[in-house]
Amino acid sequence: MNFKNKLALKLFILLFTTTLLVSCNKSRNYKDSSRATGWKMNAKEGGFQYNAEAKEQETGPGLVFIEGGTFTMGRVQDDPMHDWNNTPNQQHVTSFYMDETEVTNLMYSEYLDWLKKMFPPTEKNYRNIYNGAVPDTLVWRNRLGYNEVMTNNYLRHPAFADYPVVGVSWIQAVEFSNWRTDRVNELILEEEGFIVRDAKYDVEAGESFSTQTYLNSPTSTYGGNDSITRQARSTQARIKRNRDSTDIYVQRKDGILLPGYRLPTEAEWEYAAVGLVGLRNYNVYRGRKKYPWEGQYTRSGSRKSKGDQLANFKQGDGDYGGIAGWSDDGADITAEVKSYEPNGYGLYDMAGNVAEWVADVYRPIVDDEFSDFNYFRGNQYTKNLIGEDGKVKIVTADSIVYDTLNNGKIVAVNLPGEIYQIPVDDNETYLRTNFSTSDNRDFRDGDKKSTRYFQSFSDDEDENEEMYDAPEHEVEYDDNGNLINRQYDKSSTRTSLINDEARVYKGGSWRDRDYWLDPAQRRYLPQDMATDYIGFRNAMSRLGSKSKEGKRPRH
Repeated sequence: MNFKNKLALKLFILLFTTTLLVSCNKSRNYKDSSRATGWKMNAKEGGFQYNAEAKEQETGPGLVFIEGGTFTMGRVQDDPMHDWNNTPNQQHVTSFYMDETEVTNLMYSEYLDWLKKMFPPTEKNYRNIYNGAVPDTLVWRNRLGYNEVMTNNYLRHPAFADYPVVGVSWIQAVEFSNWRTDRVNELILEEEGFIVRDAKYDVEAGESFSTQTYLNSPTSTYGGNDSITRQARSTQARIKRNRDSTDIYVQRKDGILLPGYRLPTEAEWEYAAVGLVGLRNYNVYRGRKKYPWEGQYTRSGSRKSKGDQLANFKQGDGDYGGIAGWSDDGADITAEVKSYEPNGYGLYDMAGNVAEWVADVYRPIVDDEFSDFNYFRGNQYTKNLIGEDGKVKIVTADSIVYDTLNNGKIVAVNLPGEIYQIPVDDNETYLRTNFSTSDNRDFRDGDKKSTRYFQSFSDDEDENEEMYDAPEHEVEYDDNGNLINRQYDKSSTRTSLINDEARVYKGGSWRDRDYWLDPAQRRYLPQDMATDYIGFRNAMSRLGSKSKEGKRPRH
């Protein structure tokens, strides 16, 4: 064998060996084929269709990303009140998103405007929808104070447009969150070509878009007017591709629609407020934080803003803003959002300005022995109502369910276009170990030794005695909406102001002293009440990875 042939043979052997090694070490790319079956994905001929281009979750309007982690929930500083209400415990929260500011008057006014146009209060079937969503502007009144200017102007006047909305109950905050979810997803579907452009402005009263209705029964969206969805360009493209007209609507697997806006849990809110993102060294806590900002004081220590107040709060008796031009926090009532520097996560006003509703039902003790992962008290599991025809039941203009609150206000439990929700039953709870009932607000609730009914070494303890038995007021209306009975609870056996409708609020406000600015502090109020110092902001769950794409652990 001559030299050229030997060289060619050696090169062939080398090339073959290299190819073999590469093929053995490199795993197969399953981007275009199934790892389970080997079938081609997204084939034009049919088969399983999957959005291979979907990446990480998009950040919804108004939100900032909060990377989850471990923190000490509850008291981490001095406890002059010796309060067992916020005993420290270690918790872990998963990554989520949160509004960078409180929900403003402008944002809430947009909600009211939409409700008024979609469900005109002049129509009998709709009159309580809009009225039930309007904030209580009378919260500004004080029997020994002249505050009528805020009563008449705070919500509507453009001078207060970017101020946090107040006078909103917990129930109203939840309904705003649901509305916001649907409007954001409606716009996403329009921009992606799955809803006819500008159809959202032309729908008739009661034919509103619902995210859950679209996902579960897309042909029922917009009151059954499925031309709004079927005639959209992207839907038409899918119809041409799918000869059997299946898989033509957006589903969860497409990764297009966002999860719902909601109130943050207490653990999420406190974690975000503390802002430990800048205090870690090799994944170990470095110091404790009393406020959302750096330092142990309410005044700035930086050279540029030395001495300035870092939050809007009550500085002393009769002192809500200091002397004009001197030691002033810039506000006497609420302040415009973003008036102060954000914390480590980019969140504004996590201390002071207005206190904020969170999702949790209030109990004095956080049961960290049972749960230290995404802690939340208030789970009420529901499911879609399925009719005899096997289809989900959609709320219509004639079937809106209303609820009468303790204060006499009537609010809509659901809106036309939404799916009826019912509590889960034995079909979902049978032989489960993780939950057994629909309503879990009272799960592992209370210590009998804490009640006045506890008697040592007693065998005849009344099992029906409730630890939390707040007053229950009675309000009744007739079928025409006329008030027929309103009765205060005059019972002399009440032992608590806490019940399953007491919700947590946090953060301190313009009416509070600096003690309440600590994110660990917690108070409660009935979910149907409102004040001039409690607002709210929304959160959204994070789907997928804990960290954003490209992020690395901090060192």
